[in-house]
Amino acid sequence: MEYTTLGSTGMEVSRLCLGCMSFGSGSDWMLDSEEGAEIIERAIDLGINFFDTANAYSNGESEEILGDTLAGYDRDEQVVATKVRFDPGTDHPNAAGLSRKTIEQELDNSLERLGMDTVDLYQIHRWDEKTPIEQTIRALDDAVRRGKIRYLGASSMWAHQFADALHTADNLNAEQFQTMQNHYNVVYREEEREMNPLCRNEGVGLIPWGPLAQGYLARPHEELFETTRGDPDQKHNPNPEYRRAGGTEINERVAELADEKGLTMAQISIAWLLHKDIVDAPIIGTTSIEHLEAAVEAVDVTLTSSEIDYLEEPYEPVPVFGH
Repeated sequence: MEYTTLGSTGMEVSRLCLGCMSFGSGSDWMLDSEEGAEIIERAIDLGINFFDTANAYSNGESEEILGDTLAGYDRDEQVVATKVRFDPGTDHPNAAGLSRKTIEQELDNSLERLGMDTVDLYQIHRWDEKTPIEQTIRALDDAVRRGKIRYLGASSMWAHQFADALHTADNLNAEQFQTMQNHYNVVYREEEREMNPLCRNEGVGLIPWGPLAQGYLARPHEELFETTRGDPDQKHNPNPEYRRAGGTEINERVAELADEKGLTMAQISIAWLLHKDIVDAPIIGTTSIEHLEAAVEAVDVTLTSSEIDYLEEPYEPVPVFGH
């Protein structure tokens, strides 16, 4: 495993972050506590020290599974990120949003489920149109000063919103956002227009979600309909979005390059992201030890500039989605 500095934090993290959304219940493909622990433990064996979860993942079960598993390890060696914004299943009016009340109560609830006094990275899961950003930043800054949060992060939003948040924190002399968890992969590159350059200019680290485009980049597109996630009757099937414009041809080129190099499509797709110097650590979610091990091997995959150009060439602008 390779390691890098996360944004401007000075904190060292593995080049891959293990996403924990698949731990818990609520869907046939999710992993229970025992299965989730196996993935986390193997990730640590492979050198991963960076874990991303959220209070809303399986109504907090994901945080509990991660916290229970990491309790058996040296806490100082692990970097844990969680989020606030969406209702974690408690079904009351102030369970969601980015108000001071929601942030303070949900942070305490997350820390309890994680079994930690301090979380390394606390992220706003999306923008909250109902709450002034000044209130959100003051609440987050207070939590940092109380020692409950080490660093702040944000997730998918418009670049002008993130610029407003950064500017507001600066004016308030408050803790700045150090990371952006945005939607970015070889078939969805709209973030390259505004968000990525903004993050580069501000020293904000990128930890993209969806590096495999929700499975679209893990197998030939014609095979996707045979999977549960690719079922065209799935309510949230993302494949039509990724097939737009040059998405189908890019999928075919990823498959072609993977075949030439004796690699998996997932490894080529992850390697493409790792070759972007703006990216610190893509967030990989998996329900399989085999897929986890293959993802870690992608850290050692080298793509030439001509191979990267070949993968990118068919791309055309697509409507923004993922916010």
